[in-house]
Amino acid sequence: MFPEYRDLISRLKTEDPHFGRLFDLHNQLDQQIKNMEARIVQASALEIENLKKEKLKLKDELYVLLKAHTS
Repeated sequence: MFPEYRDLISRLKTEDPHFGRLFDLHNQLDQQIKNMEARIVQASALEIENLKKEKLKLKDELYVLLKAHTS
């Protein structure tokens, strides 16, 4: 996610607790979705869709924080 901000992401994960929590939650949702799609964890299509929407919302929030630190 956001390879152009790799260095900034690494820095913010340690310096900004809010960013770190959002980043970790995004990664947890990503893994949860992968497990559901691989049928390791049972889930309906609606549950997967809702998690994807939540993950996208987090990604948008992370992007806003990244842009705020580059301005």
